[in-house]
Amino acid sequence: MTPAIKVLVVDDDALVRSGLVMILGGAPDIEVVGQAVDGRDGVDAARKHQPHVVLMDIRMPRLDGLEATEVIGSWADPPKVIVLTTFDGDDYVARALGAGASGFLLKDTAPAEIIDAIRKVADGDPMLSPSVTARLIAQLTAGGAPDRARAARTQLERLTEREHEVAVAVGAGLSNAEIAARLYLSVPPVKAHISRLFTKLEVTNRVQIAICVHDADPGG
Repeated sequence: MTPAIKVLVVDDDALVRSGLVMILGGAPDIEVVGQAVDGRDGVDAARKHQPHVVLMDIRMPRLDGLEATEVIGSWADPPKVIVLTTFDGDDYVARALGAGASGFLLKDTAPAEIIDAIRKVADGDPMLSPSVTARLIAQLTAGGAPDRARAARTQLERLTEREHEVAVAVGAGLSNAEIAARLYLSVPPVKAHISRLFTKLEVTNRVQIAICVHDADPGG
């Protein structure tokens, strides 16, 4: 039997925490191993419980979710972090990309999608739903479109035809398995292509790949 995915819930809103725990309690392959009320408490709880995945709110007292994600990401074998956001003016969302977050979830995401995201991230497949990716891109690409478009097209010219296809699929918010199915590949080659995309495009996560694809063809 496959071991359960251990999850830590970090949020200063007791109702949000309770709701997430209730949702995750209905998944037979997920175990909530702890809850934390702020980022500092979350770092301590992550160190204590060693979860596979942390659901991390952004705005919290004492230590916000961004700083907590940076601390956790500095560990030798850190858990994956999924950032919870409302997108109502979160200035931290863009910075969370560089802090090592593996995914983003809106707080009003459907329960089944939250469970699916946790499974994907635990399996090493960063979660970027098309709706979240689109809103992130909208936040991060305001202004300077012509210059960004030229720079993005120059970056994409470094790619092989297959790498370009994978980049476009990442930009569409597809998971590794979905990209594999679309391009008639197995998952390991897809992961290898994405690793090369990080190097060739000089990025560190899938959102930045999506932004590059969007900037190169904003009307696409």
